[in-house]
Amino acid sequence: MKISGKIKTVLVLAISAMFASNVEAQETKEVKNYDQSFRLGVGANAGYSVNDPYKLSLGADVRGQYDLSKRYSLTLTTGYTNLFVSKAEGFTGQEGKDLGIIPAKAGFKAFVWNDQFYVMGEAGAAFAVSNVDNTRDKTSLLLSPSLGYATKYIDISLNYTHYNHFDRLNSNGSLGRGVGQVGVRLAYGFEL
Repeated sequence: MKISGKIKTVLVLAISAMFASNVEAQETKEVKNYDQSFRLGVGANAGYSVNDPYKLSLGADVRGQYDLSKRYSLTLTTGYTNLFVSKAEGFTGQEGKDLGIIPAKAGFKAFVWNDQFYVMGEAGAAFAVSNVDNTRDKTSLLLSPSLGYATKYIDISLNYTHYNHFDRLNSNGSLGRGVGQVGVRLAYGFEL
């Protein structure tokens, strides 16, 4: 009986070892190496300015994206945005003219749920290209956090953009600094 007990123990250990190596091999096969890649997106955006004298904004942009991993990416974005004036009285210097802006911004995108929902932060410069003669600062710091949803080809996001150095009209009629806008961006993207 002693020999048969030892044989049973050795068989159980051998079967356990084979099962453990089989499980380990399956886990190793499922791990995939994520290929880092470049993406390009072309988008249209519309928004609402939260500061007078501007109200609506429309624009288009091009975004380059470098995927560091499946969840994290670096971005570079430029394009054109027009802030439309709705209220010009008392806003000396602007004379009721729209403000055209070319943004240049870099950002970091992190996918937080199902590899489709993301948060992103961007910072850069905004260059005034129309109504430049009446704009005190022709360049402004630009900060823009956003929340979005992206598939293989479509990217939809809600963002807030703040232009730190552009003039605004305060509620008491005085001149202030900093123009903000809430916007929606719809883009088509593809891998390069």
